[in-house]
Amino acid sequence: MGLKLNAGTGIVAGFVLLVGAAGAWLAHSTQPEASTLPPDLGAPADFAQPQGTAPQVAQAPAPAAPAAPVDERFVIKRVLPITGPIKYGEWHWDAAGVPQGPLVVTVDLDARVLSVFQGGYEIGATAVLLGTTEKPTPLGVFPVKWKARDHHSRTYDNAPMPFTMNLTDDGVAIHGTKVEKGYASHGCVGVPNDFARKLFQIAEVGTKVYITKGKMVGKGDSLI
Repeated sequence: MGLKLNAGTGIVAGFVLLVGAAGAWLAHSTQPEASTLPPDLGAPADFAQPQGTAPQVAQAPAPAAPAAPVDERFVIKRVLPITGPIKYGEWHWDAAGVPQGPLVVTVDLDARVLSVFQGGYEIGATAVLLGTTEKPTPLGVFPVKWKARDHHSRTYDNAPMPFTMNLTDDGVAIHGTKVEKGYASHGCVGVPNDFARKLFQIAEVGTKVYITKGKMVGKGDSLI
């Protein structure tokens, strides 16, 4: 059976459809939509920053400390004209015309040589006896603690140690001895007796002895 609409019914039906369509449009237009930042806004730095934040300023590097002045009294001004390695028992001494100045003694364990400098001028050099692996000669800076012209070891069978210049509390010293190949000390620096006598005459208590291993120095270098 078909539904027959009259003119009034058609008007009402049209009005109802119009109202429904308007309601659907309003409902759609009032729904919240998710929003995203445009890609060119990106970083938070484009937005307001907290108050009181100071900009970071790069710090300039600190100026380099000035070089310490060199004490010319300890700069090497002359080395003795010695040809070739110094042999055991060999020694050299020449203080003629050398001005007064502080005394420095150096010992190099690799070269097995002791040198004496006065005011930066080398006045003496000799081959030395050194300690063994079990009783090594120590490395470091050692002021002469005391001197004894006629000293004997209290540890090693009263062995003679003429012209002793003591360096350590356990008895290491520079002293005279017979310097020959194949001999060694118990840690002391052994030098020929005649050389020891000359060094003993000018070295005072407090004279510094620098014992190194393989250190190379020459004219213009500082001894300290």
